[in-house]
Amino acid sequence: MEVLQSRPGVTAGELAACLGVTERAARRYVGILREAGIPVESARGPYGGYRLGRGARLPPVTFTELEALGLVMAVLDGLPAAADDADDLVGSALSKVIRALPESVGRQAAALREHASAAPDRSSARPDPSITGELVAAVAGRSRVLIAYRSEIGNEWESEVDPWAVVVRHGRWYLLCHSHRADAIRTYRVDRIHAVRRRAHRFEPPADLDPVAVLEENLGTGWEFPTRVVFRASPAEVAPWIRPPMGRLEPWEDGCVLVGSTSNPAMYAQEWLSNVPFAFRVEGGPELRAAVATVASRFAAALEDQP
Repeated sequence: MEVLQSRPGVTAGELAACLGVTERAARRYVGILREAGIPVESARGPYGGYRLGRGARLPPVTFTELEALGLVMAVLDGLPAAADDADDLVGSALSKVIRALPESVGRQAAALREHASAAPDRSSARPDPSITGELVAAVAGRSRVLIAYRSEIGNEWESEVDPWAVVVRHGRWYLLCHSHRADAIRTYRVDRIHAVRRRAHRFEPPADLDPVAVLEENLGTGWEFPTRVVFRASPAEVAPWIRPPMGRLEPWEDGCVLVGSTSNPAMYAQEWLSNVPFAFRVEGGPELRAAVATVASRFAAALEDQP
């Protein structure tokens, strides 16, 4: 029925090829549909073939078994809580989809959901669906918006932005935009945006915009506390250890320098810098230097002789 609806005028040979059966079997299936009361019309000649007649309606959504299993796997991979939480928004939607599937397909999908387990990703963060929907609508409509943002350490501010794209990266949702407050490209975590208001102004995004590449390049810019770290190693050696949110790595004298910004100097020091296996010097800013000093004193204390 899907083939007949999407390709009116399909021949018996083409129908057989789509289903992976003989032409005789394809004609038999058409006969079965007609016996079930499905109006399948046929016409001879060079423009003939099979098509669904008036009054024939397909279910709103149909899945093959592999499509259904792939959907459940994608949900469990991205949102483990949807596996067994009836109050979870996505879990509730998944239950409705499974119930609407044909029995044989739904049985396999339900079994996969019941017996597969997924560990939650501690770094992922699910934003509010309504906020996300408003941002996506603004991106599609090229409408400027005013967002209310709350940083990781609790600072709050409003910013008028041109929303270029919504990007999902490693379980986190980001808004890539041009901030009129800073007159620069900015990246904001969508789960930290708690209000969105449309403006009357419209905008045009940059031509040939690559949202993922631009996001990666700008994740470490525009935050409250500047950072500058000099490494005694080449950029090629250091680059594999640098995450995009840490800033931009550039050649510097006989090594390289990492220039960026952060809203959480403590995390920058103890989770990111401490993993880089090269000698480095923190030149700025004062907040990052203080955070590194705290980590260093904690590690030094661990080596002191105990009474």
